[in-house]
Amino acid sequence: MVIAPPKIRFRDPQIEMAHGAGGKASRRLVEGLFAPLLMGDSTEPLGDAAHVNFNGIMLAMTADSFVVQPLQFRGGSIGDLAVNGTVNDLAVSGARAQALVVTYIIEAGLPSEILEREVRAMAKAAACAGVAIVGGDTKVVENGKADGMYITTAGIGVPIPGVSLSPASVRPGDCVLLSGPIGDHGITVLLARGDLEIEAELCSDTRSVLPMVEALAEAAAPGIRWMRDPTRGGVATSLNELARDCGLAILLAEEDIPVRDSVRGACELLGLDPLHIANEGQFLAVVAREYAGAALEALRRTPGGHEAAIIGRIEEQPAATVLGARPYGGTRVIDMLVGDPLPRIC
Repeated sequence: MVIAPPKIRFRDPQIEMAHGAGGKASRRLVEGLFAPLLMGDSTEPLGDAAHVNFNGIMLAMTADSFVVQPLQFRGGSIGDLAVNGTVNDLAVSGARAQALVVTYIIEAGLPSEILEREVRAMAKAAACAGVAIVGGDTKVVENGKADGMYITTAGIGVPIPGVSLSPASVRPGDCVLLSGPIGDHGITVLLARGDLEIEAELCSDTRSVLPMVEALAEAAAPGIRWMRDPTRGGVATSLNELARDCGLAILLAEEDIPVRDSVRGACELLGLDPLHIANEGQFLAVVAREYAGAALEALRRTPGGHEAAIIGRIEEQPAATVLGARPYGGTRVIDMLVGDPLPRIC
C-alpha cells in the first residue's frame, strides 16, 4: 500500500518576524508545515500543552522558548518569565506543573553577573510556583548571535482532578472570564526598550496563574470548558483560535474588559489594540453559565485575582467569529493579530 505524503499548505517564501508573533502568520506556519509533518493525521486542536496517556498514567507536557529583549524589564526578566510561562501553559491545560528542564543558550561576552541574576530569578520563580527544576543543558554561541541569552524549557505536570477541557465542549450561553487587566507585559517591555517617550507606573504581569486556576477548579470544575493564557497575539488571538475550533461566536462586552489607563494610552499612541498585546500572568476561561458566578467569586478571592471579570459570552452566530460590543452601541469584528507590532516580548 502506498501512503500519500502529508499535504503541506505553507507557501510563504521565507520566514518573517510575524511567523513568531502568535497571530495569523504563526497559525499558517504551525498548521501548514509543522502539524502535517510532525503530527500526521491527528485531529486534536493545537495547544500549548498536551495530555498524554503513558501506560494508563495521564501526564501533561509542554515546551516553550523565551527570546525577550531586553532581558530585564520592570516587574520581571527572562529568567522568571521562562518559569512562569511554562507553568502557566500547563495550568491552563488543566494540570499542575511538577518538574521543568531548562536550556540556556548564552552569547559569548555576556557578563557573568547578568547570567547569575537570571539563574537566581529562575530559581526564585520556581520556588514560588512550587515546581522543581530537575535538569537541562547549556550552549554558548558567538558574540552577536543570541541577544545575550535565550532560554528554552520543557515541563511536565499532572492533571487537576475533575477538569476536562476541550473547544468541542463549549456551548452557546457559556461565559468568558478574564483573570485581570490585559496588556501590561507587552507595553512594559516596549517601554523598557526606550522606544516610547512615555513614563508610566506599569509592570509586567509575569506570575504563575496556577493558584487562580486551582481556585477556579475548586469552585467550578464541572463547568470549566476551556482555558488559555493569552500571551503572543493577546486576548483577541486566543479567542479567535477558540471560535474557529468550536465553530461558535464569541461576543465580548468591551467596556467590561479590564485595561489600565497607561496601557490604553500607549496603544492609542501606537495605533494598537490592547486585545492584541501579550500578557504573561493572566488567563481566559470559558465556563458554563450556571457556574459563572461561583467561578468569578473564586477568582476574586484569590490573591492577584481581584480584578477578574466576566467579559463576554458564547453565541451561535456568526460562526467562528469574535465580536466586540461597543459601549456606545454597535459591534465590531475582532480579528486575530496580523503582523508583528511588538516583537521579542516573550
